[in-house]
Amino acid sequence: MTTIAILGLGEAGRLYARGLLSEGAEVRGYDPHHRLGDPDVRQLDDLGETLAGAGVVVSLVGGAAAASVARDALPLADPAAVYADLNTASPEIKLEVAALAADQGIAMADVAVLAPVVRAAHRTPLLASGAGATVLAERLRSFGVPITVVDGEAGEAARLRLLRSVFMKGLAALVLEADAAARAVGADAWLRAQIAAELGPDGADLVDRLIAGSHRHAVRREHEMRDALAALESTGQPTDMTRATLAWFERLVAQDEG
Repeated sequence: MTTIAILGLGEAGRLYARGLLSEGAEVRGYDPHHRLGDPDVRQLDDLGETLAGAGVVVSLVGGAAAASVARDALPLADPAAVYADLNTASPEIKLEVAALAADQGIAMADVAVLAPVVRAAHRTPLLASGAGATVLAERLRSFGVPITVVDGEAGEAARLRLLRSVFMKGLAALVLEADAAARAVGADAWLRAQIAAELGPDGADLVDRLIAGSHRHAVRREHEMRDALAALESTGQPTDMTRATLAWFERLVAQDEG
């Protein structure tokens, strides 16, 4: 049986832990800042004990902490483990984590999460690159985890995710702006119905998710759009829409802090 260690037991970590358990994996969780309190998920207080013998280490600690957590965890991980960084981090941070893993002789996979985990838990589509991507896919597919492996070093999956974010977060910003203007003139219900009709059978739910998710995850998405802007600027292509999207998330963060 594959033992999976999950570092970070926030919303995504909890959902992955419970989902992988339901598929028959042995799961251990570690999060010194968050007590999960879930009787079905074994949460340990010692990082070394959490990692001992684990074939897969899943990092879900957030982009800002990805490198520091990897620095602490990798020296304690089993040499045969694959270290899967699922954090929303820049390609540069993914490369840094890959270098830390290589120093310990451990294969690392840069994993991009391609949809909100709250919708499908461990069955959320993933994109993986880097030295450990193929091994990770082999070890997790039997637990119902859909992983597409792409060629390239660590950072490539993150780069592709940022391109996707240009569209998805841009769509969210467009809906936010249109909805705010419609509410100002009392036409929000009408406009939401118009947008939903264009987005297909699940359009109304998507509009709701775009608006609610933008407010709930504004801080994380602001950081994500900064990374996306940097990625686009490196291509030399226009970035007008991405700059506007970033401005919207900056505004949401400022409103929440105000």
